[in-house]
Amino acid sequence: MKFTIIPVTPFQQNCSLLWCEETRQAAIVDPGGDIELILEAVEQERVTPQKILLTHGHIDHAGGTAEIASRLGLPVEGPQREDRFWIDQLPQQSRMFGLAQLAAFTPERWLEDGDRVNFGHVELQVLHCPGHTPGHVVFFNAPERLAIVGDVLFDGSIGRTDFPRGDFDTLIRSITGKLWPLGKEVTFIPGHGPLSTFGDQRRFNPFVGDDVLGRGA
Repeated sequence: MKFTIIPVTPFQQNCSLLWCEETRQAAIVDPGGDIELILEAVEQERVTPQKILLTHGHIDHAGGTAEIASRLGLPVEGPQREDRFWIDQLPQQSRMFGLAQLAAFTPERWLEDGDRVNFGHVELQVLHCPGHTPGHVVFFNAPERLAIVGDVLFDGSIGRTDFPRGDFDTLIRSITGKLWPLGKEVTFIPGHGPLSTFGDQRRFNPFVGDDVLGRGA
């Protein structure tokens, strides 16, 4: 599996374009906006998108979904159904941020913990990781040791929990109980900012580092 990251929207959200090297079939993860930039990346990499994957329903991650799904005729998979209220509120979110009117939508497939999503010969494992939002999911590709974590974890920080139905303790449990067992060597693509590894975050992250949580190295 190969990938490229396209920062989109004024929030500089990391939209990821993932593809199978053998078939050139692809998935677009979290198309928050700036559709033309995403389509330029698709053309540049000469890949064929098969589906849209969503980690959660916040506007900077899901705002462009309805438009790009319609333009390319793609199904939407994810997030977990507890984020339905965020997706339903996309029109209100866009007005609140002074953006062009965005459309709500219903994913073709709500995802649950333990599900698998596929494109080409690539398989991603789905982990339900609530806390930032109640329906947040993470996508993990075991062969490449790569996780797309949305706004669960960042390089040196964690997702906000002050939005509706966010919860700090739940987020910490998601990180330590779902992400850390995948392995310290796993590289992750966060929703914003640079890539890192789980091992680096266990050493240095002031919110979920092993020393902070008293877990030991």
